[in-house]
Amino acid sequence: MQEDLLRILIMVLLSGGLITHGQADQTDDFLASHWQRPLAAQGTPPSHYSDLEASLSADACGSCHPQQRADWGQSLHSRAMGPGLMGQLVAMPAHASDEHQSCLRCHAPLAEQADALAAEIRSQQSQGLHREGLVCAACHVRQQQRFGPARRDGSIPTSDNQLPHNGWTASDAFEDSRFCAACHQFEADEYALNGKLLENTYNEWLSSPYAEQGISCQHCHMPDRRHLWRGIHDPEMVRQGVDISAHILQSSATQIEATLSIRNSGTGHHFPTYVTPQVVMEGYQENSAGQRITGTESYWVVARRVALDLSEEIFDTRLASGETALLHYAEPRSPEATQIVMRIWVEPDFFYQQFYTSVLESGQPERGTSELQQALTQANKSRYSLYEQRLSLTP
Repeated sequence: MQEDLLRILIMVLLSGGLITHGQADQTDDFLASHWQRPLAAQGTPPSHYSDLEASLSADACGSCHPQQRADWGQSLHSRAMGPGLMGQLVAMPAHASDEHQSCLRCHAPLAEQADALAAEIRSQQSQGLHREGLVCAACHVRQQQRFGPARRDGSIPTSDNQLPHNGWTASDAFEDSRFCAACHQFEADEYALNGKLLENTYNEWLSSPYAEQGISCQHCHMPDRRHLWRGIHDPEMVRQGVDISAHILQSSATQIEATLSIRNSGTGHHFPTYVTPQVVMEGYQENSAGQRITGTESYWVVARRVALDLSEEIFDTRLASGETALLHYAEPRSPEATQIVMRIWVEPDFFYQQFYTSVLESGQPERGTSELQQALTQANKSRYSLYEQRLSLTP
């Protein structure tokens, strides 16, 4: 199924004259080799490599690539092995490599990171390369060789350039959405609920207008080649991807009718794409002192809600590209009401809030409790206001 989807994408791009058959074949071959899971160990570095050149740490890369290192440090990729995940992993046996890989394959995919995790579980000392999360090397280093896109001007390194770590091998794959699909798309036979894969972002993009237009994931999430990968946790990024409007339809002495809408105008995939966030639309009445009038609230939730044990899909109200969610507010008017408030807030880590709370209350983890508590605190702080509008009511 995944190979079929890749072929569909290639056909779409070819129909637009964006890539040649030869380029498509080269990208297919590169990605098939580059993302073989689990990733192989890097092996012994060339004898002329310095310790810095041989290092797989993001700090080592930052010595020559400070902007990329600084961006990465602000991104969720640098926190891919945060306390929520580590709190679960350290409770596993050190030898349970298959269970580790179910998380590490995307969150810390290097073989050296898997070894470091096992060492931490055995020693109970919190240190190692795995703690750095999705490091630069996870995407750019294989068998001690560096890979990346061509320079901005399209040029590539040559053997006589005398660059650190023997330069790099250039590939168009780094600007192809399929590169991101390696972690942001489940395979056809992986976990699904209600006939839909749990992680399905690449397929959502593939069925959106953006694939046909040749607008890749990197275009929005790595503009100007920045390594920030902003998404649902970033309010400004989210505002760029949606259109929001609020209107009063009618206001009388006894009744208020209004609408609040949010349209997926530019995210390039479902909004939101994964099961962890929820977007809450709310309307309520306020008095002249700006106080909420209790009992006048109305809500609509945009999310894919699933059970904490992933046993069922409870509902799915997410928006495909171009779709709109509408909160139709129709409530009796309070005698004190002078305005109606229409607001939208985002809880990027809503599922994790519920999950961590459940695990901690169960008392199950023998190790990792403190990290799960830290993760819960972080998740609770991730909520933010996306939109708020006060509309005056007629006297």
